[in-house]
Amino acid sequence: MIIRFIYTLALTLIAPLLIWELYRSKGGKPRVGARWKEHWGVISSPAFKSRPIWIHAVSVGEMLAAIPLIERISSEYPDCDILITTTTTTGAEQAKKLSGLATHLYMPFDFPFAVKRFINTINPSQLLIMETELWPNTLHIAKQKQIPVTIVNARLSDKSLHGYRRVWPIVNQISKCIHKVLCQHQSDVKNFELLGFSQEKLATTGSIKFDIQISTSVQIKGTSLRATIGKSRPVWIAASTHAGEDDIILSAHKKLQEELPTALLILVPRHPERFKQVELLAKKDFHTIARSSRSMIEPTTQVYLGDSMGEMLELISASDICFMGGSLVGRKAGGHNLLEPAALAKPILTGPSYYNFKEVTNTLIANGGCEIIHSDTELAAKLYSLFIDHQHREELGQSVLHVVQENSGAVDKTMLQLTKIFAENSSYLRS
Repeated sequence: MIIRFIYTLALTLIAPLLIWELYRSKGGKPRVGARWKEHWGVISSPAFKSRPIWIHAVSVGEMLAAIPLIERISSEYPDCDILITTTTTTGAEQAKKLSGLATHLYMPFDFPFAVKRFINTINPSQLLIMETELWPNTLHIAKQKQIPVTIVNARLSDKSLHGYRRVWPIVNQISKCIHKVLCQHQSDVKNFELLGFSQEKLATTGSIKFDIQISTSVQIKGTSLRATIGKSRPVWIAASTHAGEDDIILSAHKKLQEELPTALLILVPRHPERFKQVELLAKKDFHTIARSSRSMIEPTTQVYLGDSMGEMLELISASDICFMGGSLVGRKAGGHNLLEPAALAKPILTGPSYYNFKEVTNTLIANGGCEIIHSDTELAAKLYSLFIDHQHREELGQSVLHVVQENSGAVDKTMLQLTKIFAENSSYLRS
């Protein structure tokens, strides 16, 4: 009780900063608008037929991982209502894709009054939390209401383990509120054990992200875009870049164009509010810049800025090589998921900082389809060598695709565990 009181007090003190960051206007970022009350637990009761399964995915990455699982739950339990919550507006944009299968609401802030109001209105039968989004008050109230909580696709890096150990009294309270933790890898299981979770609460189900399915529509759009670009042009994409990386990326592209003048860079900043800034940066060295939201690619386009939500897969599909951002900025970001370009059979380059996706990245590196890059010169040289050797480029793409295919099946393993949990608490079938 005292521990949660101290936590809630600390949350209250830092809440203004968190709320300002969440609500402030950013170029290209969707706005919460009139739905801001949902963050405070003020919602209208949705017309559910039964007590819904509540699935929380904080933002875009977690939401993308949740999609195949949600589709599977909906298929196997067609009479069951599903509620998705996200914290961010960009996560909400992804949730819209499942509007026919699930209802979306914003996650209430972790204040007891907001969480209680939300849960009392929704009356969920289960709470599935994607990856490791652990809010002490939410978990405590869910336990009070006898709502089983399962962490799905859970991961706990060595760095996160060290951080959680600093607040072990809170973590100790959290562990008592969690029914099951379905981990991506055995190393995650080990770290949860070191954090104090009992073995019976832990299981390894693999990473749902390996079960990625590339839709036919994405492939068609990617093929169409590539036809517009020109099939013979060397095309590479720098995906999900962070501040501090774009200079390196653009410098590498300038060096590459000295050898391959027709080369095209598709540049996609991670955060929408940086689109304009990156465009201005590109204009320092390149005269023909296009933005996906405003203009078509021309034969003379040197840099194509991807600034529309939800287009990443088709942009990767239209490229020959993918560099994944968030990996050249020291330990600030820790990389991003490489499985989307892998599923599209693209050779992958990444920087040395990828701790958030360490096992996936190391697996791809071990299979030869991913290489680590440290500088603009190294990046330009590697791109050039891949562009002039078409056969080798194709072989690398097939090797990363093979990794995805060999490691798929996490949704099946996750569903086996969830079926047992649902059976133990079959009240989700009742109103």
